[in-house]
Amino acid sequence: MNNILVVNVNWLGDAVFSTPVFGALKDNFPKARVSCLCVPRVQEVLKFCPFIDELIVYDEKGSHQWPLAKWFLSSDLRRRSFDAAFLLHRSTTRALLVYLAGIPIRVGYSKAKNLLTHPVDFNDEGIHRSDLYLEALESYGLKINNRTCRLNLNLEDAKRLDQLLQGKGIDPQEKFMVLHTAGNWPLKRWPAFHFVRLIEGIHDRFNMKVILSGSRGDWEHCQSINQQARHQAMVVAGETTLGQALALYRRAEVMISSDSGPLHLAHSVGANVIGIYGPTRPEVTGPRGAGKAKILFKDVGCNKAPCYHAACTNNICMQTITVDDVLETIQTFIGS
Repeated sequence: MNNILVVNVNWLGDAVFSTPVFGALKDNFPKARVSCLCVPRVQEVLKFCPFIDELIVYDEKGSHQWPLAKWFLSSDLRRRSFDAAFLLHRSTTRALLVYLAGIPIRVGYSKAKNLLTHPVDFNDEGIHRSDLYLEALESYGLKINNRTCRLNLNLEDAKRLDQLLQGKGIDPQEKFMVLHTAGNWPLKRWPAFHFVRLIEGIHDRFNMKVILSGSRGDWEHCQSINQQARHQAMVVAGETTLGQALALYRRAEVMISSDSGPLHLAHSVGANVIGIYGPTRPEVTGPRGAGKAKILFKDVGCNKAPCYHAACTNNICMQTITVDDVLETIQTFIGS
């Protein structure tokens, strides 16, 4: 195979979990050109994957939402003359795009198995997302040498981050910790008052500065937490590019977050991370990068724990993880 297409998944954390797929394809086919069909929300993340030669954007809710636009996209894929496509997403529409593109070998997941030449049964029960994606390759007989999720840092992003932090009073050699306080759905968020106490605990116990990261949309949430703390943190939510955020996580002594895209981004660049888990399953979506990782998860006796029950009214699985639990875990990373 000289020209390979990977049809990728939709969410930031899942996109990070897919990176070993591209590394494995390069291992098995060193001279191959590997392209990735992806939605806009993960495009920026995948630019930092060192094993992808080209990104092809599939804007399913925008420019490609109409049938004619999908036909033009499929025609474009046909002109690229791919030898094989590996589908990590079960979408029938994406399988149809690949089918209509005339790609001769079509391996992976789809609800419409007849559109694939080598369909793979989708069984995600207790299987890590990254292993699930790699199974599409293994089912075709390819060898997996490395299952580590990996993104590359950019030197220019690291320099710009240093400039940003210096402007806020943090020297290049100064130690700090990063907290990501948000999450893509409320039940995965550790309570805000816990983060308030954690900021204070890090200051009192480790005498270290704290940075609150996030997107522009997280700024108010971070500011609300910060205003309640005795020793305030530095808020950079909305002030960093993705590349600068990666550099921030890598520079941190520890990055602490619930199960979120930023947690997995941080671990993929070798940062030490602490993941606070409740409604999601560590064995399915735990960090898979190169840094050290500790997961905090408690069995609270819920009949569906762990679960994905969006209508849960008490979120006890997250609330029972205490600030002291996190501080003791930090201690294992940085010593006394």
